Amino acid sequence: MRQISNIALIGLPGSGKSTVGRQLARRLQLPFFDSDHVIEQQLGCSIREYFEREGEDRFRDVEEAVIDQLTQNPKCVLSTGGGVVLRPANRQHLHERGQVVYLNSSPDELFRRLRHDVNRPLLQVADPLGRLRDLHTLRDPLYRETAHFTIETGRPSVATLVNMIVMQLELAGVVPSS
Repeated sequence: MRQISNIALIGLPGSGKSTVGRQLARRLQLPFFDSDHVIEQQLGCSIREYFEREGEDRFRDVEEAVIDQLTQNPKCVLSTGGGVVLRPANRQHLHERGQVVYLNSSPDELFRRLRHDVNRPLLQVADPLGRLRDLHTLRDPLYRETAHFTIETGRPSVATLVNMIVMQLELAGVVPSS
């Protein structure tokens, strides 16, 4: 069996990366990092504020540096921001330095979960469902290119999603069978 490497969760905003990541880390007894929280700690302000003040390109520069740093942790669970796959360096670091799980959710499902969320800069638009559909069309091929595993989230519970991920990792020999 290979040594446990970092396990990164990718997917659109609202796909459950942070919630599932926290539970997965607890289950595997690994440290948990949310790249968005690490970025906010380094910036000293919310991503939304930074995004509005500095723009998306500057934010993506900071995100790239944080992903480079976090993917060098040999054993952890990492939840990433939805746009992390937009930069080739992030896709490479995530894929080469650990196991990547794509939590794939349909835009309609994401809209149901996020329709009242005002903290996601990319969804503060007149047609958030249309925006989610556009993001899915653009990013889905990048998520699939980066991921080692794809989990269709649908509506199962967080515990069920964690079990599905652990099963995939066990079958791949990444974590010991329980």
